[in-house]
Amino acid sequence: MAQVTLRINGYAYTLGCRDGEEAHLNAMAREVEKRIESVRSMAGQSGESRMLLMAALTMADELYEMEQRLQSGRGGGEARMARRLSRMASRAEEIAAGLEAS
Repeated sequence: MAQVTLRINGYAYTLGCRDGEEAHLNAMAREVEKRIESVRSMAGQSGESRMLLMAALTMADELYEMEQRLQSGRGGGEARMARRLSRMASRAEEIAAGLEAS
């Protein structure tokens, strides 16, 4: 099992992942960091927990919007998007399980 140290909002987090998934985990961390930077630009610096909560809510809102487009048939490429959402949910669950184990 590989370990990756991610820097999010100035803090370092070391997480385990499957061998070969390090780049993917780093890419997900960059996505979280983008959301934190967006929140920071709108609301200013805040506590770590609040920044992570706001970033998570922003990402959840994006997922919700994608699901709504899928259900309404406006998404185009619905099967592809459904597979992507499923993969994202699985990855999130794996990461959450890894955090609980740490």
